[in-house]
Amino acid sequence: MKFGLTLLLCTLISILSITAQEKITISGHVKDIASGEDLIGATVSVNNTSIGVSTNIYGFYSLTLPKGKHIIQVSYIGYTTLTEEYLFDTKKEIDFELKMVSSELAEVLVKADKEDVMMQDAGVGTTKINVKKLETLPVFMGEKDILKSIQLLPGISAVSEGSTGLTIRGGTPAQNLILLDEAPVYNPSHFLGFFSVFNSDALKDLTIYKGGIPAQYGSRASSVLDIYMKNGNNRKFAVSGGLGLISSRLTVEGPIVKNKGSFIASGRLTYLDLIMKAAQPDRFGDLALGFWDVNVKLNYSFGKKDRLYVSGYAGRDNFIFGNFGLSYGNYTATARWNHTFNEKLFANTSFFFSDYYYGYIIGRAGNEFTIEAGIRDFALKQDYSYYLNPKNTIRAGFNSTYHQFQPSQLVSENDNINSLISDKKHAIESGVYISNEMQITDKFKAVYGLRFSLFNQFGPGDLYNFDENNNITDTTTYLPGQHIQTYWGLEPRLALTYDVLPTTKLELGYHRIHQYVHLLTNSTSAAPNDMWIPSTNLVKPQIADQISLGIKQSFLNDRLNISLEGYYKNLQNQVDYENGADILLNAKIESQILNGRGWAYGGELLVQARFGNFNGWISYTLSRTVYQFDEINFGVPYLAKQDKTHDIAIVGTYELKKRWVFSLAWIYQTGNAVTFPSAKYEINGQKVSYFTERNGYRMPASHRLDIAITFRNKITKKFRSSFTIGAYNVYNQYNPYSITFQENETDPSKTDAVQLSLFGIVPTITWNFSF
Repeated sequence: MKFGLTLLLCTLISILSITAQEKITISGHVKDIASGEDLIGATVSVNNTSIGVSTNIYGFYSLTLPKGKHIIQVSYIGYTTLTEEYLFDTKKEIDFELKMVSSELAEVLVKADKEDVMMQDAGVGTTKINVKKLETLPVFMGEKDILKSIQLLPGISAVSEGSTGLTIRGGTPAQNLILLDEAPVYNPSHFLGFFSVFNSDALKDLTIYKGGIPAQYGSRASSVLDIYMKNGNNRKFAVSGGLGLISSRLTVEGPIVKNKGSFIASGRLTYLDLIMKAAQPDRFGDLALGFWDVNVKLNYSFGKKDRLYVSGYAGRDNFIFGNFGLSYGNYTATARWNHTFNEKLFANTSFFFSDYYYGYIIGRAGNEFTIEAGIRDFALKQDYSYYLNPKNTIRAGFNSTYHQFQPSQLVSENDNINSLISDKKHAIESGVYISNEMQITDKFKAVYGLRFSLFNQFGPGDLYNFDENNNITDTTTYLPGQHIQTYWGLEPRLALTYDVLPTTKLELGYHRIHQYVHLLTNSTSAAPNDMWIPSTNLVKPQIADQISLGIKQSFLNDRLNISLEGYYKNLQNQVDYENGADILLNAKIESQILNGRGWAYGGELLVQARFGNFNGWISYTLSRTVYQFDEINFGVPYLAKQDKTHDIAIVGTYELKKRWVFSLAWIYQTGNAVTFPSAKYEINGQKVSYFTERNGYRMPASHRLDIAITFRNKITKKFRSSFTIGAYNVYNQYNPYSITFQENETDPSKTDAVQLSLFGIVPTITWNFSF
């Protein structure tokens, strides 16, 4: 309470002190000089002062400063810094244009070494990723993948070998809010998790929030991955793409009206099944295996104050072999309208749609049945940014999302199998927030806010109550639109930064988040057959409180940076199952869902170095995630499936003579916590496994080395290209994907543990081009 009053008092003092000065306001956008792309999070500041502001997600800034001459500095990750002197005697609109750091420029400008980075600290528990620079990192099958690349950062871990599924600070994949142009993506994976749905060629910006999550975000208990697509080149037409071993991609972009509107269309397609058919036509003649995805975006400026964006994503995976098939995918669409009321007030209105569906297909056409499930969202979102003065930026807004849940059901065209149709569930999730980013002193900055979240489930539908044996005791039927259940919560947010020295920074963050939707899964990662459900009378909303504390130190003119951050999460109403629960085609699954508590804590170390043409880092995470349920493990706390004690990544890239780039990444991870049988016994001739404690064992640790070499062909006036060759898992380490138990072939009294490993060494080659 005292701290909140102190912040309020500081806000009033800063407003009064600045109001007393004669001042003017400049505003505008920060853009890429070559393409006209807006730059998100670029810094516009007065040189050698604490007066400054960051551009919003549309590249807009507003800066109020005293009248007179000022040296303005504009900077952005991966771009050369612009420094110019201006005379300000009245309000002005100024658009700044920055030039991307190129390999040639980096050798000429020593200054560029500081700016040509892969990632940038963006506040408490927040990292901003240079998507363009990620293309030099070694990747699986040569396919650039942002979700796999960020697994090399502290606090972010792959859920299993080769997977794009993420566990962030002990959270599950379902607790990550993944946004593409503001629309949520419910399953971010292709190829059962080995590739992500995000085509890096179509992406402009990625910001990861692990702690101190701002008030404009809600809905997920662990983290936020805020991803934005490129707008498209509004100055000239351009084509880029790549040809790899199992997939190819192509991107086309250009102006609709030069300097006023643009478009981008980007697509990917795999052809692994064609290769397998050509190699073994008798065996794989009827195989269909692959994925495709498409990103499209258009934008147009209606004068200086209004701009419209329309974007969409569609992607689908298909696997058909014999009488079995699997199809799943995501679809999103977003329409956004920017309006600038004046030089200080900026607004954005968004409508978005998101759909995720999966279906298992068994049988032949006309005599088949499908097991399917999904979730669909329609949403409205309104955000305002008010640049009150150089020391205070106020943000406020609201959002409302209509969720439509499709529980797993069986749809049959087979006369011998009856359909099992499940009723859809309906809910509206809403939130309203306000926050202030305040520069209290030259050294002390605070971002604080409050979010109110509200969740309403409504009919049609049936509400069940169960006894201790999971038998239904009574049923209440609700009509369409009839209220069923309401939950709400207040979510305070705080992020403090204090510059102890010019090279030393202390950070403190706190946030509370309610999660009202839940993913039912029997696996660690987000598998295609997982099912989303709403909070109900029996399944309570998850609540996460996290506090984090960090210190960051830079050396050698910012060429060496070391950060150390610790966190603690208190988790309420976590979801797990009774022993023997089955989520597939179980209309009464709520009777087997349990709510318990949990806690996660850990420390993250990042050492980042940039010396000349070398760029690299070492990340280490030490963590623990524990659950406690009265009905599981005799009420004794147990390790969560996603718990990993140690996670290490060593990454390095070296650029040689402008045309060669060498990169490597070495990874080590403690194995997941798992439940294995401790013994077996025999009843009436049947062998039965005996289990003692939940997740009392661990998978073996995994480690591997990936390398890549990129050769840039000679650049002509209109065409450039490069070849990347590499190897995933260079020393052919067979890391465990799963372990099963089976009877020993020679001695039935013994049981063998059988490890399944998916990949040994995997060579790759990719040709990239642009013109």
